[in-house]
Amino acid sequence: MHDAHLDTADPRRERSAGALRRFVATENSGAVVLLLATVAALVWANSPWRAGYEALWGTEAGLHVGRVDLVHSLRDWVNEGLMAIFFFVAGLEIRREFDVGDLRERRRLAAPVIAALGGMIVPALIFVALNAGTDSVRGWGIVVGTDTAFALGVLSLSRGVSARARTFLLTLVVIDDGIALSVIAVVYTERLSLAWLAGAVAAFAVILLLRAADVRSLPWYTGLAVLMWVAVSASGLHATVAGVAAGLLATATSPGREELRRAGLWWRRFRMTPTPQMAHRASRSMAQAVSPNDRLQRMFHPWSSYVIVPLFALANAGLSVDTATLWRAASSPITLGILLGLVVGKAAGVVGSTWLAARPGVGGLPLTVPWSSLAGIGMVAGIGFTVSLLIADISFDGPELEEAKIGILTGSTLAALLAWLIFRLLPRMPLRVRTAGAGRVAAPLLDLAVPPDPAIDHRTGSQDAGAVILWYGDYQCAHSAHAQAVVEQVRSELPDRVGVVFRHLPLADIHPHAQVAAEAAEAAAVQGRFWAMHAELYRHHAELTRSRIHQIAASLDLDMEAFTTALDAGLHAGRVARDVASADASGAVGTPTVFVNGRRHRGPLEPGPLAQTVTEALLLVEPARGTSRSPSAGDRTAEA
Repeated sequence: MHDAHLDTADPRRERSAGALRRFVATENSGAVVLLLATVAALVWANSPWRAGYEALWGTEAGLHVGRVDLVHSLRDWVNEGLMAIFFFVAGLEIRREFDVGDLRERRRLAAPVIAALGGMIVPALIFVALNAGTDSVRGWGIVVGTDTAFALGVLSLSRGVSARARTFLLTLVVIDDGIALSVIAVVYTERLSLAWLAGAVAAFAVILLLRAADVRSLPWYTGLAVLMWVAVSASGLHATVAGVAAGLLATATSPGREELRRAGLWWRRFRMTPTPQMAHRASRSMAQAVSPNDRLQRMFHPWSSYVIVPLFALANAGLSVDTATLWRAASSPITLGILLGLVVGKAAGVVGSTWLAARPGVGGLPLTVPWSSLAGIGMVAGIGFTVSLLIADISFDGPELEEAKIGILTGSTLAALLAWLIFRLLPRMPLRVRTAGAGRVAAPLLDLAVPPDPAIDHRTGSQDAGAVILWYGDYQCAHSAHAQAVVEQVRSELPDRVGVVFRHLPLADIHPHAQVAAEAAEAAAVQGRFWAMHAELYRHHAELTRSRIHQIAASLDLDMEAFTTALDAGLHAGRVARDVASADASGAVGTPTVFVNGRRHRGPLEPGPLAQTVTEALLLVEPARGTSRSPSAGDRTAEA
C-alpha cells in the first residue's frame, strides 16, 4: 500500500500484508522454532547432562527492594515474567479482533465463543471424570487451552484451508486464551493480597488516564506495565494476567487521512532539511500515524514467537523418559485425562457446541465455516502445549508433573497429526461432504462501506460474475499501476466469473497531477472511453502532466473541446470526491486498496495471492461450480 511516502521503490519488491496475515506468518515460522526448542529440551533432559537441565532452570535469581522480595527460579522468571509478554501479545490480538477484525460486529462473537466454551468444557469434564475423587482433579485446567503457534503452524502445512477458516481458528484461540487466563487467575490462585491487587488496579487506572490524555510516550506505559506486573505477581495472581490486561488497552484503529498527511508533510520537511532533529520528528510522526496495536505487535510479536515461547518450551518441555515413567503414565488418570481431553474432548466440544447452537430450536446461529472445516479446526484446537504446560507447572510437581507433561506432549502431537490428516483428505472427499453446511454459513463481514452501484461505478467484466474486485487507485502512483496489471491478469484468467470496479483515490498531497488525471478519466467516461483512458493513464503514470493528459486524450480521438472544457471547469470533481468519500468510509486511506466481494484483500498484491482471494470468494457464492473449475492462478498458489 502507498501511504505517505514517495514512489521511490519498485512496487514488485514491495509486499504489503494485513495485520492478520503478518500475525499468522510470524506464528507459522515461530512454530518451527518452538518445535526445535521442544525437541532440544527432550534431548537435553534425557542426555548424560540431564542433571544440568534441572540445575539450570532451578537456579534462583532476583532482587530485594525493601519489603518486596522478587526472587524466583529461572523457570519461574520465564513462566511468569517472559510469558507475561506472550500474553501481552495475545491481548493485543484480542483487541485487534475487536477493533478491526470479524469481532468488530459484536453479534458475530457468539459463534466462536460458543465453540471455544464447548472446546473447553467437554475436555475439562473428561479430565474430571477420570480423576474424580483424587487430588489430581485440580489439573482440569490443563486441557482447556490451545497453542496458537502450533495450531496455525498445522494449518499452514495443510492444503485447501480457507482464509475464513484461519480467521475463525485464530478468533477461537484468542477467546480460548482469554478464558484460560481467567481460569489461571481465579482457580489457580492460592493466596490473594488485596493491598497488592489494589496497587495493580491503580497502575492500570493510570494507564487508562494516560491513554485518555492521548499520551503516546512508550516509556511511560512500559514503566507502569512493569509496576502492574510486580503488583500482580506480589498479589498472588499469576503475573501473566498483567500482560493480557495491558495488551487489551492498545487500540487497533486504521490510520486516518490527516495522520498520513501530517506524516508526509514531516517527511518532505526532512527531505529539504535532513537534520537529526528533523529526522526524529519525521520518524515520530510516521510512527504515530500507525495504531498503537500495530506498533506494539511489530515490536513484541517476533520476540514472543522466536524467543519467549521457545525459551518457555526449553524450560518446561524437558522430561526424563524411561520405561518406568512411561508405564506409570500409561495407567495414570492424569495422562489419560489430558490425552483424551485434548484429542477427543476438544474436537467433540467445538463441533458439538456449534451443532447445538445451530439447531433452530436452541439458538439457530449461522455457521462460520462448513462442517468439514469445523471438524479440522476442532482437532487443531486440541494442540494444548504452551498454556497446558503453564497450568501443569502450576498444578503439579514431581511424578504427577511428569505424567501431565507426557499427556500434553502425546495429546498435542496426536491432535496435530489428525488435524493435518483431516485437511489433507478434505479435497479428496465427495463434494457433498466438503460443502456440508455451506448453505448455512453466515455471509462474510464486509469491509466495503459503499457497495458497487451499477448506475455510477465503472465496471468491466461479466455482470453475472460471482466475484467482483473493487479497487481504489491513483493514476500517478506506481503501486497502483502495478495493481492495474495484477487485477487485469486475474480477471483475464476467469473472464466470465470476475468483474472489476475502479474507484478514484487521488493522493494530491503526494502526486500533484493525480486529481486532474482522475477528472480526465471521468471526462473520457462521458464520451464512452473510460476504460481506454484508464489504461493509458496507468501506462504513462510516471510521466503524467496536464499537457501529457491532453495528449493521451487526443490519441484516443476524444472531442477535445468538450474534454478541455470539462477539465478546466472541474465538472467531474464531485464525482471523484464521491469515490474519495467512499474510500474514507471503508478505511482505504492509501493506494492501491483492493476489495473482493466487499472483503478487503490483505495479502500481497500479486497474481497468485489475489487469485486465491478471488477463488475463496467464489467458493462462498458458488461452491458447486467453484470446485469443478479449471486450474487458475489461485490453484497454483495453493499447490505451491
